[in-house]
Amino acid sequence: MGSAVETLCGQAYGAHQFEMLGVYLQRSTVLLMATSIPLMFVYIFSNPLLLLIGQSKEIATAASLFIFGLIPQIFAYAANFPIQKFLQAQSIVNPSAYIAAAVLLVHILLTWLALFVWGWGLLGASLVLSFSWWVVVVGQFVYIVTSDRTNKKTWTGFSMLAFSGLWDFFKLSVASAVMLCLEAWYYQVLVLIAGLLENPEIALDSLAICTTLLGWVIMISFGFNAAASVRVSNELGAGHPKSAAFSVIIVTMSSFIISLICAIILLSVRHVVSYVFTEGETVANAVSDLTPLLALSVILNGIQPVLSGVAVGCGWQAFVAYVNVGCYYVIGVPLGALLAFKFDLGAMGIWLGMIGGTTLQTLILLWVTFRTDWNKEVEKAKDRLTQWDHKKKEPLIN
Repeated sequence: MGSAVETLCGQAYGAHQFEMLGVYLQRSTVLLMATSIPLMFVYIFSNPLLLLIGQSKEIATAASLFIFGLIPQIFAYAANFPIQKFLQAQSIVNPSAYIAAAVLLVHILLTWLALFVWGWGLLGASLVLSFSWWVVVVGQFVYIVTSDRTNKKTWTGFSMLAFSGLWDFFKLSVASAVMLCLEAWYYQVLVLIAGLLENPEIALDSLAICTTLLGWVIMISFGFNAAASVRVSNELGAGHPKSAAFSVIIVTMSSFIISLICAIILLSVRHVVSYVFTEGETVANAVSDLTPLLALSVILNGIQPVLSGVAVGCGWQAFVAYVNVGCYYVIGVPLGALLAFKFDLGAMGIWLGMIGGTTLQTLILLWVTFRTDWNKEVEKAKDRLTQWDHKKKEPLIN
């Protein structure tokens, strides 16, 4: 739900409506904190939910124990995402990177202590993770209220405007949530399907390694996703349609080239890369068999996240949500299940289904993006900012 603030902050900054960025930040945080409360109960009752969808008792027990320690992290996410997008809309990224790097070092140490010295197990590891996220949130907020780049310019203090216009903001936020959740859950659903195979241990281990590798590589694309969203929203807010279109081309090509290089590297180490995670030869062979499909996924995910970033910058979240439903859950998941169980392709069939859904989604977003009338998008951005702008701004705390 937080990507609504990404659209509005980026376009407001491009239009020089600086004082509205802080209002959007607070409004998004209020909504996300409220949304976190029902999500908390999903975490609390994760054990029976996992058993309900067919997971073994051992997997459900271990997973629910880890998930329980992540409850504080839900609220950290609710604060962190709007803060990050507030900063990124202003092209302020280094402070977040420095804070995250510093917290990562502390997190590694605390995780080692929790697991190997204090013996806290899965619950301890997840509690440390939650704590680390809250440190990131506090660090970034301290930067916002003390930095000359934000204080008194885009951050003018806490305001009652955070509680106004919540319904309209909520509708845009829900569209954002549906778009992003359908993408994130896609991979999780496929892993759950793998747990229903005849030999789930090997399938789950190989898919876990491949999804981890994909997750590492896709972080690069997520960086381009943020860049595309910020640049496109800034240019639309500033009334520069040609610059917005040019930004889309440059960011998409850059991400594609880098993902292609990463795919080639993965293929070259396909027989040894799994030994970073496991010593089992059976799992290593399964990962090696999946690596060509993993490489193709890396290439696709070098394009798709960038196009999603463009969609966020333009405010197309609702449209992309419909595309995701059709491509992922009408095509990808059923196709993966069919190939895995009907044609006995196992984990490879599941991954092929995932690729089918992602390919279709990428092609649709490419077609829509490169047929966009950017002059019309500039007008839509102006209308959106006019709708969201409020003249009365009375900070409660300076």
